[in-house]
Parts: sequence; structure tokens; C-alpha cells
Amino acid sequence: MKNKAVATPTRTKEILETYGFAFKKSLGQNFLIDVNILKNIIDHAGIDQEAGAIEIGPGIGALTEQLAIHADRVVAFEIDQRLLPILEDTLADYDNVTVINKDILQADVNEVIAAQFNEGQPIKVVANLPYYITTPILMKLLMGRLPVESITVMIQKEVAERMAASPNTKSYGSLSIAVQYYTEAEVSMNVPKTVFMPQPNVDSSVLHLKMRKEPPVQVENEEFFFNVVQATFGQRRKTLMNNLARHFKDTMDKQEIRKLIEAAEIDPGRRGESLSIEEFAVLARHFYEK
Repeated sequence: MKNKAVATPTRTKEILETYGFAFKKSLGQNFLIDVNILKNIIDHAGIDQEAGAIEIGPGIGALTEQLAIHADRVVAFEIDQRLLPILEDTLADYDNVTVINKDILQADVNEVIAAQFNEGQPIKVVANLPYYITTPILMKLLMGRLPVESITVMIQKEVAERMAASPNTKSYGSLSIAVQYYTEAEVSMNVPKTVFMPQPNVDSSVLHLKMRKEPPVQVENEEFFFNVVQATFGQRRKTLMNNLARHFKDTMDKQEIRKLIEAAEIDPGRRGESLSIEEFAVLARHFYEK
């Protein structure tokens, strides 16, 4: 099996048959079978010989193999024990890969980084993420303030669009704000479902998140800030006034809420989707001080 890229339809089928591997729907397993797409992901992620790479859900090693070729070191988290012997086989030629059999949501990623990479080494997260758990994984990585430069992930197209969306667009919402508070987000490329085995029901996109050194806005309390943001999108068709009145109904009356919104120099008749992250920060500050 040597020297044949993992990410081809023939080789993937061959590996699955050899090991009698059956896809688990509950784990959202869709393996990539197109080497060019993988090389594009590596390019968008800016992986080079200095870089350390963290991968989540390596599957049978299609992306892992390309990372091993282009990066200095690769650490991959795989939750499915059945894939460990397969990865040992498909990655046998590469001595710069470590596979950790752990759920990324349970792992202490900071500890793994300290143990596996050189101090000061540029580290990038690159992954083809299972659709059903994309947001919890990304929010864990972002809120964990990991010493990584960027996160480049293949995810459901619609979710990628929401994470990178600008105000006054249909995709813009509390998820856009949460992601853009920590990163500069952009959709690097769209990917058809035909390059996966089995084919998913949705199209995918590669999302590139460049970590910010500092958030774009100062907030007194992050948790409170995100709560206010979520509240304003509670019911998308409703105004800020309506959504916030509903959210703060136990602690403030409508008169007070209107005054606070106006004190932030925002029209209470606007909708959440029209506010920039800067406006949200000002709004949250007025409510927090109250």
C-alpha cells in the first residue's frame, strides 16, 4: 500500500475493505477522496516545514498524510478506536505524527501542545470536522485561548457562511459575533459533496480563522456580552427593544430597557442583524453597568 495517497476512491475502498470498516453515522464520518482538495486546504492553512499541526478526526489518514508531508509535526485526535490500527498502517511511513485516542471536547489541548510541540513553534489547527459537532469544537478551541495561529476547517457550507457573515446579511447572527470576537474569519473555498465517501447531504466549505491577538472590542464581562448578543437574536424578525425586553423582563421594565438602548445611541427599532460588533459592545456595556 506504500506511496499511494490515501485520498483516492480506490485506495480508500481498499483500506475500508481490508479492515472491514463500516461508517458510523453517529460520528459524522465522511472521508475525503480528493488529493487536490487536501493540498488546497494545506495551502489555505499556511502549513510549512516549521509548523506544528493539530488535526481533529483524522479518519483513515487522508488529510493527516498531507499534513505529515508538509508540516514539521502533526498531532491528531481520533475518538473512534476502530480507526487506530488503520492509521498505524496508513501513516507508517511518517515518524512525525502522533495519534491521540481522545474526544477533543474532553482533551486538555493546552497540555497536549506543551508536551508535543517545541516552545514558540507556530501551531495551526487543520481538520475536516464532523458536521453535527462543528460549533462546540470550534467554540472550545476559541474560548480555550490556545497558543495557535489559525484554525482551518472543512465544515458545512451554511455554518461556514454564518461564522464569516457581515451585518445586514441573512447568515449574520450570534455565532458570527462569537467567532469574529476571537478571530478574523473568511470562507476560503467551497467543496462539492462528490469528494467525500460516503457523500454527505450538504455542500461544504473551508473556513479559515486567523486568531486575533486582542478582541476587536473591549467588554467588561464576556459571558454577559455574549448573552446580550444572543438575546438580540432571540427572534430574528423582532426588534432589539422586543428581544431585550423579553430577555430582561425579570430585572427591568420596558421604559428602563428603552432608555439603555437609546443611551447606547442605537435605535430600539433596529434588529440584531443590523448591529456591528462595536455596537453590540456599547449596548452590552450600558446594560452591564446597570
